[in-house]
Amino acid sequence: MSQRLKLEIKALDAVEGQDLVILVSDKLALPEAVGEWAGEGAQSLLTRAAAAERFKGKALAGLTLPSPEGASYDRLIVVGVGPEDERAKLDFVKLGGAIAGRLGAGRSAELILASPDGRIEPKQAADIALGLRLRAYAFDRYKTKSRDKDEAEPLTVTLRTADPSSLKKAVKTADAIAAGVIQARDLVNEPPNVLYPAEFADRAAKLEKLGVEIEILDEKALKKIGMRALLGVGQGSRRESQVVVMRWNGAKKDEKPVAFVGKGVTFDTGGISLKPGAGMEDMKGDMAGAACVVGLMQALAGRKAKVNAIGVIGLVENMPDGNAQRPGDIVTSLSGQTIEIINTDAEGRLVLADVLWYTQERFEPRFMINLATLTGAILVALAQENAGLFSNNDELSERLTAAGIATGETVWRMPLGKAYDKMIDSKFADMKNSAGRYGGSITAAQFLQRHVNDTPWAHLDIAGTGMAAANSEINRSWGPGWGVRLLDRLVADHYEG
Repeated sequence: MSQRLKLEIKALDAVEGQDLVILVSDKLALPEAVGEWAGEGAQSLLTRAAAAERFKGKALAGLTLPSPEGASYDRLIVVGVGPEDERAKLDFVKLGGAIAGRLGAGRSAELILASPDGRIEPKQAADIALGLRLRAYAFDRYKTKSRDKDEAEPLTVTLRTADPSSLKKAVKTADAIAAGVIQARDLVNEPPNVLYPAEFADRAAKLEKLGVEIEILDEKALKKIGMRALLGVGQGSRRESQVVVMRWNGAKKDEKPVAFVGKGVTFDTGGISLKPGAGMEDMKGDMAGAACVVGLMQALAGRKAKVNAIGVIGLVENMPDGNAQRPGDIVTSLSGQTIEIINTDAEGRLVLADVLWYTQERFEPRFMINLATLTGAILVALAQENAGLFSNNDELSERLTAAGIATGETVWRMPLGKAYDKMIDSKFADMKNSAGRYGGSITAAQFLQRHVNDTPWAHLDIAGTGMAAANSEINRSWGPGWGVRLLDRLVADHYEG
C-alpha cells in the first residue's frame, strides 16, 4: 500500500507551495480571504479562463491555470462548490477527492479553506481532508519497476485556515476513519497466497496496539465449540480456518455492545461446485465483509468511540481437494439446525450462520450487522450502486439507510418473507444452503435469518460494492473499503454516549 499524501494544517499567513487551491461558487468570485494570497490579476485570469473553458463553478468540477505574473506559486487550481442554494447537499469528502485528483504526486499545494460565501466549518474541512487521504491511496506494494522520481514522492497538502486548533481536532477523527478504510482496502487488495486465514487473523490482531481486545479461535477451538458449518467450508483447504473476535470497550462496562460480523473467505474456488475459470482471480475479494469489520474496529478504536463494539470474522479458504465438502452432505450448525449442502459455492452463508449464532449467544448485542460478498444475484438486482439490505428490524434499517445517504455508501432494502423462507426447506435436513436461481439474494438472507433468533439484525450483501469498484472521486482502488464509513456513521449518530 502507498499512501502518497502528507497533510499539514497551518494558519492563513503565507503561501509556500507550488500549487494554490481555491474554492469558488457559480459566481466565480475569489473568496475575500483568498485575494491577497492569490495575487493581483488572479480574478481576471480566472474569469477569462472560465469563459474559454466553459467552467461554471459546478460542484466538484475543476480548472487548472498557470499562476498570474509575479505570484509565488506555479499553478492556480480552482474547484467548484456549486451555487449557494445547493451548498447543503455538497459532499465535502468527495470535494476533497476531487481536489486531490487535480494535484500531482511529488508536488506541494496550499488549500485555502474559505468558502465563496464565508467560513468552512471544521467538520466540513475534516471531510475534505478525509477525501484527500482516500483519493491519494494506491495499492502498489508488489510493483517492482522503478517509478518516476516525482511519482515516488508524496503529495504535500497544507490546509490553510483561520482556526488551526479546531481543525486539527476534527481532522484527527477523520484520519482515524481514513485509516480504517485504508486497512479494509489493503486487506481486499492483497493476493490470496499472502492473505490466507491465519495471516488475516494476525493482521486483525495488530489492532491490539489501539486498545482492541483480540481473541483468535483456531480449528481445535472451533471444533470444540461446534462450528461445523464453518469448518465444513474450509475442510478442503490446507489452510486452517479461523475465527477472530475483536472487542472495543469505549463505553460503560454494563452497556450492551453493538456487533458486526464479517464473511472472510480469503479465496473462493467454489469448492467441488467449481466456479468457471474466467474471472476467478477476483475471488480473493470474497473476504470484503471481514475486511470492513476489521477496518471499522480500527476506525472506532482510532477515534476512541464511546461505544462497546464487537467485531467477529469467520476466515476460511474454499478449496476442492479430496477432503472437500460435497453436494449432498448434511452438516449440523452451531445452532443445532441441520443443513443439506446443495452447492458448495453457497459457502459464505455457512460461515456466517455459525458466527452469527455464536455472536448473539455469547455477547447478547443490541444489534448484529453482518457484511458479506454473498451473492452474484445482488449484482443483477442492484448493480454496483447499492448494497442489498435485509433486516428483521425497521428502526435499524432506517438508520442504515440514513447513514448510507450521509456517506454515499448507499443501501437498498430488499424483502424477506415466509414464501421465500419456504424455498430453503430441505427434504432431508432442516434447510438447504441453496434454493436455486430465483430470488438468490433473498433466499440467502432467509438462510441467515434462521440463525439470528430475535436479535435486531441486518444483512448487507456487498457483492456489488465490496470489490472490483468503479473509479470515483475518492477511490481509484480495486478494493474500495466499502462499509467502514457507513457503519462508523451509524454508530456515531445513534449508539455513542
